[in-house]
Parts: sequence; C-alpha cells; structure tokens
Amino acid sequence: MTGPDEPTAFRLAYVPGATPAKWVRIWHERFPDLPLTLLQLPGAEATAALRGGSADAGLVRLPVDRMFFSAIPLYTETTVVVVPKDHVIAAVEEVTLEDLADETVLHPLDDVFDWERPPGEPAFERPATTEDAIELVAAGIGVLVVPQSLARLYHRRDLTYRPVTDAPESSVALSWPEEATTDLVEDFIGIVRGRTVNSTRGRTASQDEAKAKTKAKAEPKKQQPRRSDAAGGRRKPPAAKKAQAARRGKPRRRS
Repeated sequence: MTGPDEPTAFRLAYVPGATPAKWVRIWHERFPDLPLTLLQLPGAEATAALRGGSADAGLVRLPVDRMFFSAIPLYTETTVVVVPKDHVIAAVEEVTLEDLADETVLHPLDDVFDWERPPGEPAFERPATTEDAIELVAAGIGVLVVPQSLARLYHRRDLTYRPVTDAPESSVALSWPEEATTDLVEDFIGIVRGRTVNSTRGRTASQDEAKAKTKAKAEPKKQQPRRSDAAGGRRKPPAAKKAQAARRGKPRRRS
C-alpha cells in the first residue's frame, strides 16, 4: 500500500476496443476530488506503461505475464470476421474457420490472437495495424478476423461482420503490477467488482470503519434504567427488604 507519497491522480491504460466509460463515471461520482487519467494505448504499449510505472492499472487483453502482473478477468469477446457488405459471407449468420479456407485473411502485426496458424490464405504483406487491415478489407484485398469490439471500433458503412464459431477468443482483464497494488488500485478494483461505497474493501471503507470504531470507544456507555425506576417506583434497599420480610413472618400477639 502507498504512504504519504501517494499520487494525486489515478492513471488507467486501456487497449483499443476496451470500454472503461462506466467505471470511469462511477469513479468520478465516488471520488470527485481525485482525477482519473485515461491512456488509450496499443496492447504492447499498455503493458509497457504498466511495467514502466506510467500507468497504475490497465484494461488489457489476456494473457499477461502472471509473474509480474495481477489480473482480474472481466469478459470474453465474440470473435468475428469483417467482410465487405457485398461479400458472400454477409449472406449467412455465422461461419467457421473452414469457411475461410479459400479467403485471403489479413494478419496485422498487432493481431490480438495467438494463432498457431492463421486461417485462410496469407496476404502478400502483413498490415501494420488492425485499423490498416480494415482499410484493406474495404478495398477488397481480404477479410479480417478480430474481436467484435474492434469490428465496432473501426466500423465502416461498406463493411459488416459475422461471428466465427470455432475461432480463438479474446478476454479483457483489469491488470496491474502485483508489487504496486496501491490504495488507488484497490479503489478501482472495488468499482470494477461492483462494490458499493459501504461494501468497498478499499481505503475509503477501511477509514470509515476505523473512525466508527474509534467513535464507539470514545462514547460512554448508556446505563439501562432499573426495572423499578422504569415503572416509576422507588427501589428499597436490601436491609429494608429483610426487616419487612421478618415482620411479615412474625405472628401477631393476641390481647
């Protein structure tokens, strides 16, 4: 955990296709005086930013180096093939990798899939980025297999996409350097996990609980009213009770 030198802003890296907007909104509502800086970076640059300390946490694609990073898997995306709208694949609801065997399948250098062997026929040259590959699909050079979020991110009116039922899938995770699990990271983990302000296990809840315990110890305990006092009567001392009991038990003298 951090000490007095804790940074005054939380820096969140995220890869193309990841959508941190919901969690960022909750952060601003919960911590209005603590800025959150967003850094949209390609996959390799996002993990490099986390390693180098220029980002506190990141929404990245798995796998990550679990010897260095902690990671909380968030969701797994549907894999789709992007094609021109007049392509034959556009006429069906879904395809398999075998259906792409005769297609030129573009394989960009920033491809998020760890293919043992990419499907289809390889293109003459690998495009530098997924965005460049999308442009080549629009030009009729080939088709592209990507997570659905990237197909939406680079959407064009002349293109469409269809699910590939047996393709590898891409999972997005919240990740951060394990040895840099700061209070700010704990706060963001609580938001991502859906914890409320009262249920958060991070810094805010811990401080509130500590304050509540300290306040409870400082307050004097309230004395409960005695039974006779609550009834409005006066309680007699023990000695008077014994004398009264003795008088009741002694027989009266006859005259």
